[in-house]
Amino acid sequence: MENRSSSKTQEVSAKKRVIVPRWCGRFTLGSLKQVLWNLCLICLGSVLVAVAINGILVPHQFVSGGFIGIALVIHYLFPSLPLALLYFVLNVPVFVLGWTFVGRRFFLYSILGMVIFSAAIAYIHVPLPVHDKILSALLAGIITGIGVGIILRSSGSSGGTDILSVILVNRFSIRIGTIILAFNVIVLTAASLFFSLDAALYTLIYIYVYSQIINIVLTGLSQRKALFIISPKWQEISQEVIDKVGRGVTFIRGQGGYSGQDEQILYTVITLRELHRIKAIIRQMDPNAFVVVLNTLEVMGHRIGNQLHW
Repeated sequence: MENRSSSKTQEVSAKKRVIVPRWCGRFTLGSLKQVLWNLCLICLGSVLVAVAINGILVPHQFVSGGFIGIALVIHYLFPSLPLALLYFVLNVPVFVLGWTFVGRRFFLYSILGMVIFSAAIAYIHVPLPVHDKILSALLAGIITGIGVGIILRSSGSSGGTDILSVILVNRFSIRIGTIILAFNVIVLTAASLFFSLDAALYTLIYIYVYSQIINIVLTGLSQRKALFIISPKWQEISQEVIDKVGRGVTFIRGQGGYSGQDEQILYTVITLRELHRIKAIIRQMDPNAFVVVLNTLEVMGHRIGNQLHW
């Protein structure tokens, strides 16, 4: 009887598995929220970049870097060609690299990002009443950096050098702002042959500002700090860090070069918000402790990691 009942149960479950489509289990409320959140980030970032391009770059005849810079140069030379269409066409070959070297999720989000970004350039025209060219370059760099940073905090990009940057980040862990700056300088050098040197220098200011803002948006807000702490009260300090801050501590054996005494070096990685609390703990336990605080490029880990999710 038990075998018959178990077989009937298996038959019913098998029928249920046949009736229910396989792809239904892949979509949950959480994944839907994540998709909507990523699309909102892409839309918001695209709108900001479009405001900077159509409100500042085009009126002042500034050139950008990357693929949008190439599209701007062609648009200035041939005004009848729409800027959004040029950007869309230039991006088509790059998406093959995105599919091959990054991943399908990033590829699909980047396609949506490129379409949304091109549509924003085509339809969003907000004039910004800034007439000084240096101030215009600074403002455009700030707006563009925030916009591109927001887009890259999603699971995709707006195409162009963003895809190439993500590929190099995954391969060589180079900061995205640095990669974009290098790409942009190359494009800017070529563009300066067609325009005045003044316009190229203003554009260089714009490129530098927005590459730095991208780094701040992507890693500055989630910056991790690495601490080395040397103190005779290392046991008390480590216990306070574990209990009150909730961070792990690693003990490293060392030896004083002058005194020759054995030392216990505490090593921990924390968030920027936790730095003040740990400093207060160290001052309370041992005001004479030797502490070194280091910036980190990126951190891999379940609880403290800040790697981007491409």
